[in-house]
Amino acid sequence: MSDTRRALLDALAAGPVSGPDLADRLDVSRAAVWKHVESLRDEGFGIESADDGYVVTDVPEYGGPAIEYGLGVDYDVEFHETLDSSNDRARELAAEGASDVVVVAREQTASRGRKNREWSAPDGGVWMSLLVRPDEPPAYAPLYTLAMAVAVCDAAREAGVDAKIKWPNDVIVSEANDNSSGAQASDGGATSEASGGSNDAATADGRGYRKLCGILTEMEGEADRVSWLVIGPGTNVNLDPADLPAGATSVAAEAGPVERRVFVQRVLERFDDLRGDLDAVLPAWRERADTLGRRVRVHTASGVIEGDAIDVEHPGTLVVRTDEGETRVHAGDCEHLRPADNGR
Repeated sequence: MSDTRRALLDALAAGPVSGPDLADRLDVSRAAVWKHVESLRDEGFGIESADDGYVVTDVPEYGGPAIEYGLGVDYDVEFHETLDSSNDRARELAAEGASDVVVVAREQTASRGRKNREWSAPDGGVWMSLLVRPDEPPAYAPLYTLAMAVAVCDAAREAGVDAKIKWPNDVIVSEANDNSSGAQASDGGATSEASGGSNDAATADGRGYRKLCGILTEMEGEADRVSWLVIGPGTNVNLDPADLPAGATSVAAEAGPVERRVFVQRVLERFDDLRGDLDAVLPAWRERADTLGRRVRVHTASGVIEGDAIDVEHPGTLVVRTDEGETRVHAGDCEHLRPADNGR
């Protein structure tokens, strides 16, 4: 967003503010202030002129200015009513040199997940992609994907959902049935394309969890540093349970509808906290993990690994205890089988 729009929204969020005060803060004329306020009203904001200045009485449920209003972190928001793919748009912005931009779409028409799987992204979900340029080597990139999984998990929990994470970055709601099978996870590598959104990688009932969110992460970099990183969580938020495929769920289905603008804000704010403290990512991920302590089957490029998931190590490597000893898995499709037999 522009510096003027950011300053205006920050001032309005802080409480009543007079026209002259706004003009001084924005370094614009009173007429320009009035035009900015009218523009927000046109976008659905309720703004009244009280004795002590402008007062916000209503905020739209969704939209660019709605997300920007009260956002506690310094990200530009680019909002689209309809978009082919938020990740594709973020990649375009990366090529233009942009950074710290979140692309949000009300609906997507050409959504894609890992291995270019297509999935549905209708109005009601939160489809967004965050473009960042971390000053880190490519080997650290998976930490940012794990951080986003934690951020989405925490936002869902704040909304009342008992959300957990399946390795490496699917946000799920675990079911009581432990006889799960066929659940796919995204690659754990630095250039992974994770399953995202409402029905990518959905499988038959009885797999032991319902999928809430997947994350598509893409990267460009050199040998010693990341050039840019696009992290795209697709989250089923206010989607009707009747519209969800088998194996999927939504925030609304689990706990009732929420304000999507607030959900996005919480995700961005939590991600930014972890982005500033990468040492906190793995402990936070472990605390929310549903995979650890389970018997798993992981399909990798070199074969199938089956055993007990016992830990996740930097930068997101899954440690599996097999009959032959401990195996470290950097990327693969993970199935939850049952709770691990700790007496082995």
